[in-house]
Amino acid sequence: MTNFLPEPLAPAASNLSMRWTPGGRSDDLEDQRGGGGGGFGGLHLGIGGVIVVFVLSLIFKRDFFQLLGPSADVNSGTQQSRQVNDPKEEPLLQFVSFVTDDVQKTWTGIFAQQNKNYTHARIVVFRDSVNSGCGMAQSATGPFYCPEDQKVYIDLGFYQELKDRFGAPGDFAQAYVLAHEFGHHVQNLLGIDQQMRQAQQGNPGQRNALSVKMELQADCFAGVWGHSAQQRNVLEPGDVEEALAAASAIGDDRLQKMGTGHVQPDSFTHGTSAQRVSWFRRGFDSGDPAQCNTFAAAQP
Repeated sequence: MTNFLPEPLAPAASNLSMRWTPGGRSDDLEDQRGGGGGGFGGLHLGIGGVIVVFVLSLIFKRDFFQLLGPSADVNSGTQQSRQVNDPKEEPLLQFVSFVTDDVQKTWTGIFAQQNKNYTHARIVVFRDSVNSGCGMAQSATGPFYCPEDQKVYIDLGFYQELKDRFGAPGDFAQAYVLAHEFGHHVQNLLGIDQQMRQAQQGNPGQRNALSVKMELQADCFAGVWGHSAQQRNVLEPGDVEEALAAASAIGDDRLQKMGTGHVQPDSFTHGTSAQRVSWFRRGFDSGDPAQCNTFAAAQP
């Protein structure tokens, strides 16, 4: 198996002094809460999108994950009556900005220790639907990263769904979701994303298994940032438990059980609840990205 981590990266130095407090908007944030169309491109499916595609695949006994393309469309069911630029969302927008800046400063430090340049990703906040570099996407897709334009996308309404539907409340649960998507950006910068896609093309039968390894590595990278945040006293008591609860809540086995009442391991694309918790914990406990090589693990 190809080593998908080109070379070990050292943990970031713990010399940042950020506070978990409201502030301004990140320079990397794009506010596109004006709406748009709907569909999917070559993006990493979010939590809501995973449920939709799982249900369709199981009902029609076809792998709809392979059919997703720029013209595919899924109705999000998002309420259209929400105010486009609701001032009540400003505190949450500032929270997203804080996490975005903190995660990317952490990875900038990690890359610098290996004489690598970390290129910032942009984070796009949208409402209902958005036109990304990977095609049109609806809120049902959930938060996602598009490698084509190097941007993370999120509809802020997802966080209410994370709390109410998935039973994973708390600010660090929200931060974990963002850190996971920025983990995909790290994979893109390191060439891991491209290697994984080439491996999927060369071995279609391992498409889902490789996707699981990719997602679990992003969970581990999210844990690496969590380790840095803890070292800098950014976290509060109970924050780690919030992230672990979120990781558990969005495991493939739990999502399938919620969506259809049945579990089909062959269709897993993100990993089980136990796997997601385990790999986040590995990154969190070690703070070392070199410990996140899920592709070298016999059983992730």
